[in-house]
Amino acid sequence: MSADETQFDNILLAVAEKHRGGVPEFLRTLAGFLRRKTDFFTGAQQAQWEKMLLDVFNVESKLAMAAHEEKVKAREAAKRIKEEKERAEREARQQDMDDNKICDISDEEAAAIIKEEEDKKRQKLLDAAGGDAVQVNSSSQDISKPIEKVDDDSEKDEVGKLKPNAGNGCTLDKYMWTQTLQEVELKIPFNVTFALRARDLVVSIGKKSLKVGLKGQEPIIDGELCAEVKQDESVWVLQDSKSLLITLEKVNKMNWWNRLVTTDAEISTRKINPEPSKLSDLDGETRSMVEKMMFDQRQKEMGLPTSDDRKKQDILEKFKQQHPEMDFSKCKFN
Repeated sequence: MSADETQFDNILLAVAEKHRGGVPEFLRTLAGFLRRKTDFFTGAQQAQWEKMLLDVFNVESKLAMAAHEEKVKAREAAKRIKEEKERAEREARQQDMDDNKICDISDEEAAAIIKEEEDKKRQKLLDAAGGDAVQVNSSSQDISKPIEKVDDDSEKDEVGKLKPNAGNGCTLDKYMWTQTLQEVELKIPFNVTFALRARDLVVSIGKKSLKVGLKGQEPIIDGELCAEVKQDESVWVLQDSKSLLITLEKVNKMNWWNRLVTTDAEISTRKINPEPSKLSDLDGETRSMVEKMMFDQRQKEMGLPTSDDRKKQDILEKFKQQHPEMDFSKCKFN
């Protein structure tokens, strides 16, 4: 998408928001403008301007469908990867059972006996682990600490909030999380003496809720998320049979989270500062967008105009200069 293509987006969005009737009413406004201010309808044959409209909308339709198909393909690819991983795990478990079959009984009976014995042993170990089953793999010095003082009076409200960890998230006693503007990554290490399997865990990801824990134990996390996530694109995986890794895809990719769940202590989002090396890995357009988001968030927190606010004002001033005959005294852009 070129810069020229989006240069009027702010004006058009501001105008579109005024139309309670949605797209049809917005299009009627555009058509009415062409009727009153131009010879669009009368300067050419009907077939000519109809063809012009169809050509323009057909081009935009093809672009929209192509972008949609790319998203669908990416989602299907992620689903295939997940299904393949689950299939591999099932085959590995089946292989374990096949290697331990009892010769004088049927395969089905052997598998049932092995599963029953494994479940009993695993539940005993889980019960024995109890509240000590979860432990963040970091020293107490790594736990996120409250901000005690600030150098700038404009940041005095940040005192008492937790300082973000190196991943712009928070490290707590039982879990740690990091974030980018696109997603949140949560890691929960388990202090158990056996290899965990997926069936030992309870993981439920809702649109704005999260529940995680070991079966038969109190949940480690059970609460309302800081913001909404995309359930279909949020996944979890068991790493090294000891740690649970959950990736949550944000719905709103414009803001940083100040906590994982609403019961957690708040971190200072003003202290978030993505590593330059991470930004340099992005392509030019994406990097510019991320830097713009970071700037806008800081401006909002300080009560100053965002880059979009400034751009709207600049565009309006330029438009006034180009059209001195028009009355802009009642024109407002929100």
